[in-house]
Amino acid sequence: MGKSQKKRSARRHNPVRVPDSHLPSGLAAATSTSSKTEAVLPIIEKLESADAEDRVWACAAVCTLIQNDPSTRRLLQGKNIVGVLITRLSDSVEEVVSEAAGALRNLCIDGGYDICAEMYNKNIVAPLKTFIPKISITLTQFLASPSTAPENAKKLVFEFAENVITIIWCLSETSNKALQAVNNASITSFLMSFLLHRENLPKATVTAAAQCLYVLTDDNSPAIDDVRSSPEYITCLMEIAQSSEPSETNGHAMEVDQKTLEEERSLGLRVLACGILRNITPLPPMIPAAAIDIERTIIVPFLVPLLSIPLEDLATRAHTLASQPVYTLPRAPGLNQTPKSDHKSAAEQELERIEMRLRTIQLALEILTTVCARLPDPTEPEKGSDSEMDDAVNPGDDDDDIKDDLKEETLPAGTEASLLSALTPPLLVLARPTLLSFPPPSMPSIHPPTTSALGAVHVAAFECLNNLFLGIEQATVANDASSEAVGVWGQIWSVLYEVGRPSEAPERGQERRKEVWEVAAGVLWGLARVSKGHLVPQEEQVKILIELCDTTKDDKTKVKCIGTLGCLAQCLSTIDANKVISTYLLNLLTSTQPEPLIQAVSELIDIFSDEESPYDVNFREGRWVETLAAAQPGVRRVVKGIDRRKEGGRELRRWADEMVMNLSAFIDYRRALKL
Repeated sequence: MGKSQKKRSARRHNPVRVPDSHLPSGLAAATSTSSKTEAVLPIIEKLESADAEDRVWACAAVCTLIQNDPSTRRLLQGKNIVGVLITRLSDSVEEVVSEAAGALRNLCIDGGYDICAEMYNKNIVAPLKTFIPKISITLTQFLASPSTAPENAKKLVFEFAENVITIIWCLSETSNKALQAVNNASITSFLMSFLLHRENLPKATVTAAAQCLYVLTDDNSPAIDDVRSSPEYITCLMEIAQSSEPSETNGHAMEVDQKTLEEERSLGLRVLACGILRNITPLPPMIPAAAIDIERTIIVPFLVPLLSIPLEDLATRAHTLASQPVYTLPRAPGLNQTPKSDHKSAAEQELERIEMRLRTIQLALEILTTVCARLPDPTEPEKGSDSEMDDAVNPGDDDDDIKDDLKEETLPAGTEASLLSALTPPLLVLARPTLLSFPPPSMPSIHPPTTSALGAVHVAAFECLNNLFLGIEQATVANDASSEAVGVWGQIWSVLYEVGRPSEAPERGQERRKEVWEVAAGVLWGLARVSKGHLVPQEEQVKILIELCDTTKDDKTKVKCIGTLGCLAQCLSTIDANKVISTYLLNLLTSTQPEPLIQAVSELIDIFSDEESPYDVNFREGRWVETLAAAQPGVRRVVKGIDRRKEGGRELRRWADEMVMNLSAFIDYRRALKL
């Protein structure tokens, strides 16, 4: 339960590049907080104009209005900007369609899940599907004979295709329904065509196709099977992943401020190729590349050095560059006065490069997290046979489980130790907050895209640490790692103190701090298990873990806190800390939430399984065997109420039934001791 695993029913959605959660809800609030309220109505009106130039101007102006401005974006949403722009995708004038797609793309990227969900609900997939064959035909013509291709071919392939692909990518991360709609469009070959002809196409368009393909191959069988079925596709991805740019030497990329935007895209493309290859492994045996250990020979050697970047320096530079520019609209409509997103100042271009590098690092961390997840999570109930009743209730459910088991692999011997030593230092650096990592209270960041990217890097670093230490616990190096884990434990807490206590960030706009804590709880649990008995619980840390457990609404986070506390309670030299923690766990036995309740039972049994431990005096003097016995009926009621039909319900019930039996046996054993 502590491992960061991706589930089919809970797709991760595209990041919100310019968050708006710090704003009050409602259209009135958006109107009062936007500095461009007066410009909105004319743009909405011109989107419906009979004059094509007006419509082009209005579509492009939307991009200008929403740039780093969540208030105005929200205000436009309230005026049905999404629906109006989707209508413009069917416009009779190509320039209008192109600019509308660009505006929708920017809304997707900046606004994230909510806007993407609105687009899907308003059937944006229908017009997008009609664009794919048109773009493919134009791409074929352009590649066959650039000089004879239609005059608008370059714009259609290079700009319009990038916008369409980016929208599809964002939709694919919105929900399973949206993902299924994209699957039904069968666009894998369409996306791969850009990668196959990457030498003749702009990096931005190729990278957008790779990003979309990376998302589609993430635990999504139709796309995975499509890529696996073509040796040509796999060869192409291998070539990209193993390519070497002129600016790279000895596996280390140049400093960010020395790289151009194109070089950043080249780096991002290589990382995406690694991610796609990781998503589709294991490769079919008949493909020659199947004989290669892709993780050991390609992915890890390339990605790990990328993590060694001066994060604090990047944040400081971004803070220096960031300002609050005043965006002005053209004085009058006209094609030659359409605002263009690529007309950026030198400062804006450098900020874009910094953001792009941060997103690349986030992606690298995400891929390495899946590498570290190759060992089974010891806290997850094992898959296996269940009762005939379960099979009758959910016939055929085990088919997916069997497929997942077949895909589960183990890391090569020795890899755990090498990953531990190679990943831990840079991950700790990437987890530490910078001056731009979180927005000020109740205010937007001075540069929201950088803040969003930095926060995502911190979370991804913690997720990677989470899986790294959960995997190490199962490995043969666990004993050797325990002393190192104790040191890392202190460093993790040092980082978390800089993030701020969980109770200090309850307000709007501080959700990322909460997310960091929830992921970090898994890291702490992994470290605590590796070094159980060696960690001396600190009073402040115990208080914070209890506080997080009490305030979080996420049951998984509660379980992680309980598990960590249970490990800390087993330090032989701290009887008082054991009493505080054990008393808290006993109080949790009145909970009606199955997972936290059963985890508390499990921890109490572990803590007091050795009656000769110095802290067992707390159990005897508190007459806790009677407390446990009194809690038994309530525990059984909660366990019986677990719905096996829900996702994970059968595994949870199996684990809970086991803990109920263990609790009964433990109570009988302790009573028999008569201590």
